[in-house]
Order: sequence, then structure tokens, then C-alpha cells
Amino acid sequence: MSRNSSRSSSPGDVVPGSAPEAPAPHRKEQMQSRNAFTELMAPKPQLPLEPISSSHKLSINFKNRDDLGPYIENPSSYSPSIVLYYNDEFVAVRDRYPKSSLHLLLLPREPTKARLHPFDAFDDPEFLQKVQTETKRLKRLAAAELRRMHSSTSAQEIARQKAMDADPPPDELPAGRDWEKEIMCGIHAHPSMAHLHIHVLSVDRFSPCLRHRKHYNSFSTPFFIDVEDFPLAKDDARRHPGREGYLKRDFECWRCGKMFGNKFQRLKAHLEEEFLAWRTL
Repeated sequence: MSRNSSRSSSPGDVVPGSAPEAPAPHRKEQMQSRNAFTELMAPKPQLPLEPISSSHKLSINFKNRDDLGPYIENPSSYSPSIVLYYNDEFVAVRDRYPKSSLHLLLLPREPTKARLHPFDAFDDPEFLQKVQTETKRLKRLAAAELRRMHSSTSAQEIARQKAMDADPPPDELPAGRDWEKEIMCGIHAHPSMAHLHIHVLSVDRFSPCLRHRKHYNSFSTPFFIDVEDFPLAKDDARRHPGREGYLKRDFECWRCGKMFGNKFQRLKAHLEEEFLAWRTL
């Protein structure tokens, strides 16, 4: 059995993970798509679902730290609003407890890697390249969903739409907002869940599920490591999150840098203000 994702680090560094929702009736479709996102999530014309090969079966009991396992084991049993797409190598899902206005997870299905700590899994350069490539794909889809969610309030998107609606249209259209720049993709230095997972989420950290210090600091300090930063050097300080005390740091606004000490409710109120400003850019 592959090594569990826990490593030698401060117990206080574990942050709450994700858990699957109740399965929906079985759907026979290999991939699910919708407009970037909407297309991704809409069922394609019915295709026969090939059974998962025995090499991808995981003989484990799913509970607590294993709660991501059912997505990997049987993604076809979930609604396309939960499991966004899957193939032989990856499953993309919505995080059940999002820490931003948009929060997705990418779950590798390779049995020899699925339960490794990311530091160990990403030591394999071929596997790391696959993960980075698939993460970029999911990032593009997430960016399209952010555009759908926030384009009606974004000044850059409104300007582009007005230009497109003009008669005649201008010779050059405004570029619109680059939503991919508003997406962060990475892993936690000390994951709380047993199965390898990559977070793909919007930068706003605005969600009712963001409830305490560890939630915020796990996505706003070097505890969160960009997947493109791998492979890490052996002496990279981020390999030792407990020693570095990332989760115990004073709160710092991700956008303006304002410090809030240990005043979480003040930070939360400020994050709402920043979110409302951020979405109008």
C-alpha cells in the first residue's frame, strides 16, 4: 500500500478537507461537459461508459481522511454538478466546502500515487508533468466559469461586451479580463485528506466555509504551494510547514496586504469588501 499523505509535521497544520456528497443515480457517460464550465458540466450525447480497469480499483474503506476516495473509485455515480469530468487518469470535482467563490479539486487516479504525499508523488517527473498539464486544463475551465459568474459586474468585461454589441463594432475589441490570473492552483504542504488532490480556486478567499485561522492561512501563506513550483529543492523551507509556523501567522489580506493580527472576524469583513471590489475590475 502506498504511504499515507501525512508526514512529519505539526499536528496543528492539518486543515479540514473535502467530503463527497450523496451519489446521484448512475450516468453512462465517459466525460461530462459544459461551455467552458457550463459545457463541461452538461451531459454529452450518451456514450457507453467503459468500466474502470482493475488497475484503477482502490481496495480501501472510505471514511474521514479517505472521503475523496469514492470520487476516484466510482466517479460515474455522481451528478455532473459534483464530478465535473473524469478520465482514466484524473477526476475533477467541486470542493464540497469551498474556501473561495469558486473551488475545485483535481484528483489523480494512479493507484501508486493516489495516497502519496504530494512531495513524494511529485518526485516522479513524468507524473508531475501529467498533473501540471491537467491542472492547466482545469484552470482554463475554472477561468471560464469565473467569467460566467462575474462578467456582469466586471468593468473590463462590460467594456468588451459593449464593444461587441456596437454597430458597427470597433476595429479592435477590448481584451476583457484575464480570468486565468484570478485562479490559484496548488497543494497544501500538509494535506488533511489521504488522497492526493490539487486545489484549483479563485483568489478571493470569499466563502461562508472559510471559518477560521487555518482555513485562511492554509491558502494565504507558503503552506499553499503552487503546483508549478514543483519539483521543490530538498532544502525548500516549505517542506517543513510546522517548523515555519505558516498556519499560526497573523492574518494578512491577500489583496491589499493589510494586517489583522489574530482578528478573524475583522478579516472576514474586510474580505467581503475586497471581494466586492475585486469582482468589479
